[in-house]
Amino acid sequence: MLGWFKKKFKKQDDAPPRQETPIAELSTDTPESELPAIKEKKKKSLVSRLAEKLSKTRESFTYQIDALFLGKKEIDGEMLDNLEEILITADLGVETTMELLEHVRRKVKRHELSDPNSLKEVLKEKIKSFITENDRDASLVMPDDGPFVIMVIGVNGVGKTTTIGKIAHKFQQAGNSILLVAADTFRAAAVAQLQIWGERNKVQVVAHKEGADPSSVVFDALGIAQSKKIDIVLVDTAGRLHTNSNLMEELKKIKRVMDKKMAGAPHEVLLVIDATTGQNGISQAKLFNEAIGVTGLTLTKLDGTSKGGIVVNICRGMQIPIRFIGIGEHIDDLRDFDAGEFADALFQSRKEQKK
Repeated sequence: MLGWFKKKFKKQDDAPPRQETPIAELSTDTPESELPAIKEKKKKSLVSRLAEKLSKTRESFTYQIDALFLGKKEIDGEMLDNLEEILITADLGVETTMELLEHVRRKVKRHELSDPNSLKEVLKEKIKSFITENDRDASLVMPDDGPFVIMVIGVNGVGKTTTIGKIAHKFQQAGNSILLVAADTFRAAAVAQLQIWGERNKVQVVAHKEGADPSSVVFDALGIAQSKKIDIVLVDTAGRLHTNSNLMEELKKIKRVMDKKMAGAPHEVLLVIDATTGQNGISQAKLFNEAIGVTGLTLTKLDGTSKGGIVVNICRGMQIPIRFIGIGEHIDDLRDFDAGEFADALFQSRKEQKK
């Protein structure tokens, strides 16, 4: 849980990370020789649960690929044309799809690939490489003095406030103190929603009256966080269209005020994207990144879309790491993004799912 945070942001004098293997599966009497098998079993369980949540994408992607290859003995032009349609429908994007097909064609031409049954594994490995190789090293360091500040941004309706509540829960589980900041002062419901998450997680929420200057809310909140020695500050900002220049300027102002109050803040600018928007999500990411500099992404509603291929497209096309993926409504349905797990879950067949 929160591997990116513990590994990248852990203070020098922090205690070692908590043991993540359930106590029921691992006790002091467990022989050391059995530990790899237990960890592998746990990984398979996580992948299976993730695969279940990605069922809509798998139905439009993996299962169609399986059906395309069923009973075929050779890779021909018609098969590759049909594969292209499947990949684009799953929202991998035209450029990503073309690169995948070119990779396959080269292997076929060199006689390195002739069996349709092995084509699925080749696709899986190439897609996995897109996810991992383009996920830049995000070696951010937790400040020596003061809290780690995360500024959460995105367009209207992507689930920013809910995502903040779930992230706060994750950080709490890792033993961190949290402060939530209601910098969305234009929508009263946003403040109320964040306060509900504050009550649920039993953490303080800093909020001003409706219509207040968001920058002043953030300035005051950082002062409180410093005085109370808070570990993590999560700042909720108003949803805005990425094409609205005035609202984008406001985000820049909030960011400047943060840095003035606490040099180096925000330490993370987390953009939340609704996965159901497909290719439009990439446009959002590019424009937000150009405006204020995005350091991490969260993709929500992956369980409700058949276009989960957007994850692959974003990883290939943008040098911004995916931190979390949202796969449900429950508080634990915001998962740390793991490239290997995602690729395994995406390609899990019906047969494997039933095991």
